[in-house]
Amino acid sequence: MLENLKDKTIILGSQSPRRKQLLSGLGIEFEVEVRETEEYVDPSLSASEAVRQIALQKVKAFADKVDGLVICADTVVVSAAGEILGKPKTAAEATQTLAALSGNKHVVITAVAIRWEGVVHSFVETTTVYFHVLEQEEIDYYVSKFSPLDKAGSYGIQEWIGLIGIEKIEGDYNNVVGLPTARLYQALKSLT
Repeated sequence: MLENLKDKTIILGSQSPRRKQLLSGLGIEFEVEVRETEEYVDPSLSASEAVRQIALQKVKAFADKVDGLVICADTVVVSAAGEILGKPKTAAEATQTLAALSGNKHVVITAVAIRWEGVVHSFVETTTVYFHVLEQEEIDYYVSKFSPLDKAGSYGIQEWIGLIGIEKIEGDYNNVVGLPTARLYQALKSLT
């Protein structure tokens, strides 16, 4: 497995409980450290390029970490109309977003930036998600009972809305949760 990482300091640059859980599932021992970044995105960039730029900004904040491994990530949801859907600011915005996703497909894009012994590597993973048509009552229930405000696209696929609303996905399920673990594991194997 990842023998070269056993004696290295590994940092996950994210407070996301979902990313922590997914990285733990790979059997990697790590610590969490988050550093402030501006997260400026050039508006002319595509969604994939923009999310990669944010992940790279996050890992750049760890430039002083020349030994060991730092993993940072960022996820966005892109609607069928091409609109980037970040984390909603209000319950009303979450409701509106879920109504727009209802009966449509959308794309979840996660960029991962890895700093391994001072050198930065990155990749982008894309998954397409198809929602069944959601009734307004179902959207309202989800928004009132769960925490859509801390999730890109206003939903967590691993929560109730994912259990009842997802018709199918094309790609990595864990990418939709927030960290494409299989691709990350392969990247770490090739780096270490």
